[in-house]
This record gives sequence, structure tokens and C-alpha cells, in this order.
Amino acid sequence: MPSELQFPRSDSGQPTGVPSVAAPSLATAQWCARRGWPVLPLSPGRKTPAANCADCRTSSHAPAQCPCLPAGRWCHGFHAATLDQDRIREWWRERPQFGIGVACGAAGLIVIDIDAHVTEPPARDRILPGIPIGEQVDLTGLTNGFHTLGVLAALRGRTSPDQDTETLRVSTPSGGMHVWYRSDRSWQSSVGSSPARALAWQVDIRAHGSYIVAPGTRVQNGSYTPIGDTREPAQLPAWLAHELERTGHLPAHIPAPRLVPPRARQAVAAASGANGASLTAILAPVHECGRVAEGAGFSDLLNRAAYTLGGLVAAGRLGREEAETVLRDTALQARPGQERRIDAIIRSGLAAGIKRPLHDSGRQP
Repeated sequence: MPSELQFPRSDSGQPTGVPSVAAPSLATAQWCARRGWPVLPLSPGRKTPAANCADCRTSSHAPAQCPCLPAGRWCHGFHAATLDQDRIREWWRERPQFGIGVACGAAGLIVIDIDAHVTEPPARDRILPGIPIGEQVDLTGLTNGFHTLGVLAALRGRTSPDQDTETLRVSTPSGGMHVWYRSDRSWQSSVGSSPARALAWQVDIRAHGSYIVAPGTRVQNGSYTPIGDTREPAQLPAWLAHELERTGHLPAHIPAPRLVPPRARQAVAAASGANGASLTAILAPVHECGRVAEGAGFSDLLNRAAYTLGGLVAAGRLGREEAETVLRDTALQARPGQERRIDAIIRSGLAAGIKRPLHDSGRQP
């Protein structure tokens, strides 16, 4: 197992081992956030997000207009997901019994959620959408998502995701499995029983606009337990990406490239000589994330840019306010509506970078 994927550590720095009832949920939430996976609290013993505050339960409003989110409260489910370690400590120290959810789209993850509810299959055209299954095919014994996904993989001559030992797999208390993958593309979520968009019967897709229960979370009927030694989500296999595209899991529209925002352009223009060129180069990867709706490693790229600008600030080559302005404006153009997540990444990256000044040579001391 790669060294960077060790299990969570407590605040004391001691390894907690495989997340379990003996390992604080806080440590697991912190570990997920360090991986760049925004986390949200789940109701104790359940796999649903923690309940909204009384005001949000009784008033109808969009998450973007909710005062709770800027104030650091956990209303509105995955919309409250955060990478902010201070906020995570505050939440789980207040409610240590919280479970942990991960916002899939914001984390650049797509999770194949395989159900194992033994029941009669639906009509043949609903088992593998878009793939005809003739009456001559005997469906005796086909009762759950493991079976339907296995049939799809066999038709394509591929290994079924539930047998993919190269990626993170998690057994669920109900007997199902979550198969975690990384993807730079933005995928839409779906439910396996949906007549509109589905990969296979009893196979859900957790991606943009949804969350997944983190490994180690306990609920009333058991735990979400990692399988084998692999803790790294592998890149989504090409054949599976093709099947998801075939079944309509890509967004209908991919955003056009966004222009560098006006205030960022002004700040770059105001920076003299090498500083202006440096700012343009540093901001470019963050700006390019605007070409796709999710994925593209946005969190890592923004953190890297903030770290580098922190080094320029420490060396006296750039003002901190200017650095924050260009980072925030560029990031919000690439990911509008994600102010809290963006601000948390910028704060963390700048704070780390300021400890390592970047001098004119561009090298750290």
C-alpha cells in the first residue's frame, strides 16, 4: 500500500489503524479531507446527512442563499461538505458520534454502488439499459446488482468492478459494495432502478450532486469496511467510462472555457516584470479547470497555486491581499458557488507557502 495512503492519525499523531468503533470519526474525517475529499457529517448510526437546523427545516430556500453554510454549520447535506480542518474538528468534537460522508463530485470521485437486495428482476429492457436481453436468455438466479454488473462486464470481456483489486472497495452493511474510482470528467449520478438513466439494475452511480459514506463509518446495522489492502481509488477504467457515457451519465453541456476574471487580470497587469509572468503561469492551471464542470484535480491545483503565491508573499514579491484576490477570483470563475471550499484551500495553501519564501531564482531556500 503506498505510504501516502496510511490510515488516519489522531490529533496526537498516533495511527488509528483501520477506522472502527475504537477510532474517532474525527480522525477519519480529517484523513478524508487531507486526501482532497470534502466531508459532511452523517446522522449518528445512519447513512443520511445530519439534520438541518430548525430554520432550514421550516423555510424553503436554495443552499446558495442559506446563511448557515457561510457561518460554518452543516445544513443542506453535501452542500456543506468541507476541506477546512478547523471546521471538521469543530463539527466532530461537538458531535463525535457523527458518521462521515464524502461529496463525490467535488472530490473528483465516481463510486459504483452495488446493491444486493434479493428480488425479482424488472423487465428485460431495464436490466442493462440499451442492451437487449432476448427471451431465450435464462435469467434464473439473477437477483441483484452483483449479477447485473457481472453480466455487463462479461459481455465486454472485462473484470467486473466488484472484483477490481486495484481500487478501493468497501463492503456495506446490507451486503453490497462501493467501488471507488477517480475521474477527471464530470459524471452524473443515477439510481439503478431509474427508467431514465442507469448503468445496470441495482447499480447506483454516486458522482456529481451526491455523496458516499466514507470507509470506517458505523451505522446501526454494521460498518462500511474496506476490502483487501488497497486504499487508493484507481482511475476509472476506460471501458466503464464508455458504458457510463453510453448510458447518459455525462452532463448535457460542458461549460465553455472561462476568461480570466477582471480583477485577476488587473492584478496581473499591476505586477511588474517577472511577477506578472509568474502570476499568469501560476494561475493558468486553476483557470483551465473551468473547461470541465468537475474533476481535473481542482483542489490540488488551487492548493499548489496558493502555496506558490504564499512563497512569493513571504519573499516580498507580492502582497498577501493581492495574492488572495487573484486566487479567489480565478478559482470562483472555474468553480462558481464553491466559496467556502475555495477559501479554505486558499487559506491553507497560503499559510503553508508563507513558511517557504520564493526568491528571485524561483527556488526555495
